Formats: sequence, structure tokens, C-alpha cells
Amino acid sequence: MSGNGGSKALELLRSLPRVSLANLRPSPGSKKRERRRGRGRYGGRKCGRGHKGERQRGNRPRLGFEGGQTPFYLAIPKYGFNEGHSLRRQYQPLSLQRLQYLIDLGRVDPTQPIDLTQLTNARGVTVQPLKRDYGVQLVEEGADIFSAKVNIEVQRASELAIAAIEKNGGVVTTSFYDPRSLEILCKPVVFFLRGQPIPKRMLPPEDLVRYYTDARNRGYLADPSKVAEARLELAKKYGYVLPDITKDELFKMLSARKDPRQIFFGLAPGWIVNMADKKILKPTDERLLKYYSS
Repeated sequence: MSGNGGSKALELLRSLPRVSLANLRPSPGSKKRERRRGRGRYGGRKCGRGHKGERQRGNRPRLGFEGGQTPFYLAIPKYGFNEGHSLRRQYQPLSLQRLQYLIDLGRVDPTQPIDLTQLTNARGVTVQPLKRDYGVQLVEEGADIFSAKVNIEVQRASELAIAAIEKNGGVVTTSFYDPRSLEILCKPVVFFLRGQPIPKRMLPPEDLVRYYTDARNRGYLADPSKVAEARLELAKKYGYVLPDITKDELFKMLSARKDPRQIFFGLAPGWIVNMADKKILKPTDERLLKYYSS
């Protein structure tokens, strides 16, 4: 815009009244007067509803009614394709591109272990346990641009996503959370304000034991020696040199893992977090220690 045009625009803005709710009006011609049906010259007789029948009298049949014949949803037999669909576990996708974006913005700290608490606090993913969400699935979108070194815990992960993280010297762990533990992990402050002890995380059901004990999936119940072998096999498969994390300056962070019964990093089951006094209360009774032990 030229200088002359800009000055004219500013003068026009100064002369026009200030926009408020009192002087808002629709554009001319955008609103038309509604025709009143059944008022003589405004459309008498049938009033735009046609001749006799259900449509004129407003007694329309219910949705799915086919005039008395056997409707479609009763004529077609049932198949087992959707059997148990209301009980299937759902996992919200988290791409490597999205994870790198959160790290670049500073919303996720890569120098600390990353779990579902950090991801939900950073608004990176939304998990709703009441709607059959069981966590996060790490997908490989953005594997070519991912460059961060992280120790991340998710519920499921694709093979290419695992390879992209381990290529940069990172660590991936897949772990199971029951709905109650998942809700506590996603909203820790709400739980801490209740003043209740941190419960034990439940073990996976029978149909998920095979997944979380498999070293290829980096399951949290897998043998650590087999996980190290699986890391080398994956590096050979995709043709990259696997970094030695034992010589890394962040080895303590990269090797941090939760106990199978633990929900939070650094907080054991049975502890009570007092938000008002900023204190952590630990059980001392032998029965409680035995109950909360893994």
C-alpha cells in the first residue's frame, strides 16, 4: 500500500464510528423477509406442503421405517466383524513430528524421562480413559526429521518409530496402564488434591502379556538382556550404528525406568503427596509396606 493510500485509509477509520454491539447491522440485502405460508397471496391452499399424506400432515414415520416391509437392519444377518467393538482398546496416535515440535517449543524437556504426564501437560496428546483410551501409540510420521535424544514411555510403538529414536541414542519403553492408573497419570494434580495414597499399577490382562513381554516391542516386562539384543538387530535391519548409551553423559536419565507397579517417576505406590504443605508422606507400617511392595 502506498503512503497516500495508507493516509486516506487512516482518515476514513478516524471518521467512521467505533464498532460496538449497538451499531452492528447485517449487510444490506443479506436478510430477506420470510414468506408467511397460508396467508392468502403469500401462498395459500397447500402452504408449500403438497397434497394429502404423511408429509402434509406432519405425521412422518420414524427413521428406518420402510413402509411395513422388513427393514434393512433386520433383513441383513449379523457378522462378527464388529464383535466387541465397544470394548476394544483405543490408543491416541503421537507422531515423531509432533514430539519433535513439542521439544523444539520447550513444552517437553528431553533431559528428563518422558511419560504420559509430560505429554498431556504439554497439550501434545489428549487421553480420555472413560472413552476406552488406554494410552498413546508412537507412530513413525516424521522419522526422517526427528533428532532428539529422549527416554520416552508409551503404550504402543511402531518398529520404525523405535528405530528413529534409538538411532539418536534414545530409549523407548512400552508399558500398560489400567484405566484408573491412566486417569491418575494424566491428571496428577487432581488426584494429589484428594489426599489419597498412590495406588499400585495393575498388571496387563492375559491378551496383552505377550506384547509387553516381547523385547522387539520394548515391553516393560521383557528381559533386559533380550532388549539389548533386539536393539542391535533393529540397528542392523535399518543400517545405522547403535550409539552406546552407557558412555553418554545422560546415561542416568536414559536408563531410568519405572517399576511394573509404579505410576509416577520418583513416587512409589503408597506415598501421599500433600499439595498444601508441599510434603510427601510415606507409609511406615509393615503391613502397608508389604502391600505396596512390588
